[in-house]
This record gives sequence, structure tokens and C-alpha cells, in this order.
Amino acid sequence: MLYQDSSEKDTQQQNLLYRVYGWMFIGLAITAGIAYYIATTPALISFIYSGWAPLLFLMIAQIGLVIALSLFLPRLSFPVAASLFLLYSATMGATMASIFIMFTASSIFVTFLVAAGMFGVTSLYGYFTNADLTKMGSYLFMALVGLLIAMLVNMFVKSTRMDMIISFVGVILFTLLTAYDTQKIKDIAQRLIGSHETMGKVALFGALTLYLDFINLFLFLLNFTGQRRSE
Repeated sequence: MLYQDSSEKDTQQQNLLYRVYGWMFIGLAITAGIAYYIATTPALISFIYSGWAPLLFLMIAQIGLVIALSLFLPRLSFPVAASLFLLYSATMGATMASIFIMFTASSIFVTFLVAAGMFGVTSLYGYFTNADLTKMGSYLFMALVGLLIAMLVNMFVKSTRMDMIISFVGVILFTLLTAYDTQKIKDIAQRLIGSHETMGKVALFGALTLYLDFINLFLFLLNFTGQRRSE
């Protein structure tokens, strides 16, 4: 009986994690596809980046979608939650179209592969390690706050050296967060015994968390090592 219960929990945990990664990859595919389409459509690029209003609208929409998925997920139905996640992925694609203007396509592709490799290795480490990564939580949060403050300050200072330091720290921070969040999702999966819809919404939340880890890892890495078109 104990073996059966343990087997059921393992199966449930694996199924949830498969769904997490599945939704994450769907979100990334939507983001990449929309970013590339907009970047190769002059009319859309001109509309989005011709003034501050479209970008401000996208940023406000993204913040609202993350808040809705993070704070109100238990109250949302699964179809609504899934739609919000996909919509967020699409808006991220619209804002990330600018990287195709700033960086060469080859450096974007290479950086994506490197980021995917780093993400995969650290996520696997977070899943399989016996070390308790939850102890890093408070330190990672403080580091994230410090990074955001540094980015805000550098918006006015506009220091190239500081920008490189921020990007380097960002790569390290989101690499660590990938392992931490993966273990956290695994722990949730071990404790979760709920309905199909509940597991689906938890999978969406996990996918959003890892999606953000990967996107930030990729962007910081691209800013740190990517080849700009003006170079």
C-alpha cells in the first residue's frame, strides 16, 4: 500500500512537471514567433516603437497579467488562466521584437542556445539535487531587489560599465533562481493532491515562473555577450 501511494505521488509529480515545462515551451514559442514576426514587419515595428504610448500600454498590460496570474489564480478558471498566460507570452513577444533591431540574428540564436543549455542544466540540478535550495530564497529576493534598483539608477546614469556589471549579475542571479524555482515547483508537486483543474492552474503558475527565469536569463546574457548591429 505504501509502495502504491509513493508510486502515485511520483507519477503525479512527474505529470505536473511535464505540464509545467510544456506550458513554458508553448509560451516561449509564442513569444519568439511574435517577436520575429513583428521585427520583420516594418509597419508593426514603426507603430510599436514610434512613440511611448504603445510600449507603455504593453508594459502596463504585462504587469497586470502577471499580477492576475500570481495573486488571483485560485479564483480563475483554468481556461481563463491559460488564456492570460498565452496573452502575456504574446505581449512579451511584442516588446522583445526590439532585440532583432539591436542585435544580429546570429548572436541572438547563439545566445538563445547558450541560455537554453544553462537553463536546462540548472533546472535539472534543482530537480535532482538533495540539497535544500529554499535557504537561498531570501538572499535571492534581496539580490533581485538590488538588481532592480541598480537597473533603475542606470536608466539615468547610463553607464556602459555599470550596464555590463548588471548584466553579469543578472545572468548569475537568474541561473540560481532557475534551480531554486524548479525545486520549489517540485516540492509543490509532492504536496499537491487536488483536482485536475487545480493541477492545471499550478502547472501554469510554475510555467510562468520558469518562463520569466528563462526570459531574463536570455536577455541579460544577450546584453552581456550579444553582438550589436552598430558594432
